[in-house]
Amino acid sequence: MKKLVLFTVLVVALLVAIALLANQAQKKDVALDSHPSTEGQPLLGDKDAPVSVVEFGDFKCPACKAWGERIYPQLKEDFIDTGKANLSYVNVLFHGEESTLAALAAESVFKNDPDSYWEFQKALFDEQPEQDHDAAWITVDKLVEVAGNTTDVDPEQLRKEIEGKAFKKQLEEDNALVEEFKIESTPTVIINGVKLDDPYDYERIKSLIEDGQD
Repeated sequence: MKKLVLFTVLVVALLVAIALLANQAQKKDVALDSHPSTEGQPLLGDKDAPVSVVEFGDFKCPACKAWGERIYPQLKEDFIDTGKANLSYVNVLFHGEESTLAALAAESVFKNDPDSYWEFQKALFDEQPEQDHDAAWITVDKLVEVAGNTTDVDPEQLRKEIEGKAFKKQLEEDNALVEEFKIESTPTVIINGVKLDDPYDYERIKSLIEDGQD
């Protein structure tokens, strides 16, 4: 009887393992019918680079901060700085008002001091709390403070543009891209029309970019 029970347990465990492996195997990159338009978006690198990398991100998203810390530096060194790829960023507003405020500030920085955009973006992600990610931390004052440390944008102009939603249209255009490309999580990374299943798989990112050089 004990042997029968043990055998049954082993069979069940094997079936569970097979099911998990099958589920993993079903997770694949998705070849899209088109690539997101990067017109009017922040772009890092050579605009004529053969490969376009688009990140859909949310400033309130801890996973986006992690992507910026773990993947972005290597991507920049290997492919952006060498002219093989460029990187664009599309705002996603999954976390409500704070996401919206941050995106409005980022758009203001991009329009008024575009050379400082990426430094501002990194500094804002760095402000994320390490523990309580749901805590309210994105305020107009915080955005003005970060911009003051990283850009030449006039603080009062920035405050006015955030509070007056001066770049609401740009956020609507970003949201249209989010809907068009069925973005359900952040960060979502699309490389030359291929939506990555795992945006942290640098070897896959590298492979797609190298394939795009042909």
